[in-house]
Amino acid sequence: MTDGPVLRIRGRVLTGPCPETDVLDEVWVVGGRISLRRPTDTRGSVTVSGWALPGLVDAHCHVGLDAHGAVDEATAERQAVIDRDAGALLLRDAGSPADTRWMDGRDDLPRLIRAGRHIARTRRYIREYAHEIEPERLTEFVRREARRSDGWVKLVGDWIDRERGDLAPCWPREALGPAIAAAHEEGARVTAHCFAEDSLRDLVESGIDCVEHATGLTEDTIPLFVEHGVAIVPTLVNIATFPALAFAGQARYPRWADHMRRLYERRHDTVRAAYEAGVRIFAGTDAGGGLAHGLIAGEVAELVAAGLPPVEALSAATWRARDWLGRPGLTEGAPADLVLYPEDPREDVRVLAHPTRIVLAGRIVG
Repeated sequence: MTDGPVLRIRGRVLTGPCPETDVLDEVWVVGGRISLRRPTDTRGSVTVSGWALPGLVDAHCHVGLDAHGAVDEATAERQAVIDRDAGALLLRDAGSPADTRWMDGRDDLPRLIRAGRHIARTRRYIREYAHEIEPERLTEFVRREARRSDGWVKLVGDWIDRERGDLAPCWPREALGPAIAAAHEEGARVTAHCFAEDSLRDLVESGIDCVEHATGLTEDTIPLFVEHGVAIVPTLVNIATFPALAFAGQARYPRWADHMRRLYERRHDTVRAAYEAGVRIFAGTDAGGGLAHGLIAGEVAELVAAGLPPVEALSAATWRARDWLGRPGLTEGAPADLVLYPEDPREDVRVLAHPTRIVLAGRIVG
């Protein structure tokens, strides 16, 4: 992290969700880090004002990936810049075949937490995306990706089974337990792509830490998620594409198309029921692949539409999300990654679509 100018961030600095205790009138940025104390020498300092939040978190995106697989460095950089300019300064990259570790030396790009490459069943996922293997090799590949990731491993938990003509689980239960245990032995957490209902119980009871999308949650499986402390990242801006996907696949896979429509139609009810039961929910867009980057504000708004209180939806992309991923917010000595807005985002999360200043590694980048 390089030294930048001394910054004074003034107005309302939101260090947490509580309106009484988690609001400061100002913080300072010295040497690229947050200081809660006024520095001795403020000559040449720059003042920026507004409602300040820690840099937003997109807890499910894919930098270095497009619809055809890995992309070159210039394309990956453009993807990261789009997310940065939308205020997403911490990205959990939930699977990519590209090696993006070169970004770690760039103070002008968002921080990445990588889950390595997707691990999928043979011919049961998008071509060029994943390691495609059979169950007897699952533990081997999970351990491999755990060692090369930033503390996460990504499984493809279900996908269309062409013989069945519908979504179906990818892994037998007897393969999941040892594989997830291997990741935990390596100090990594495991998450899984899951659209449908019937892969969830085996994953949760095998020790999974998180489920992506989770559109198949029901009144039978939601209590399991609560009991085992399994988080979800609903990616509602991605679930919005289900009707178009169903239309495109209707002729070949009518059963799958009908299933996708049902999952879409109940998406908000599913997320609301999970929230009300106490499931931890975090904001992620599924950017990359077929979806544009820079959609984190829309995802937070979708969580509100699903029934989360605005401050809870906001926290799912800020304070709680950073705690979950083990990254600091606006605390003493933390990297100065923050975003300023013209109005209070706790009152109306739609203001997240209109950042006025973006500070990354202590420098104003937008």
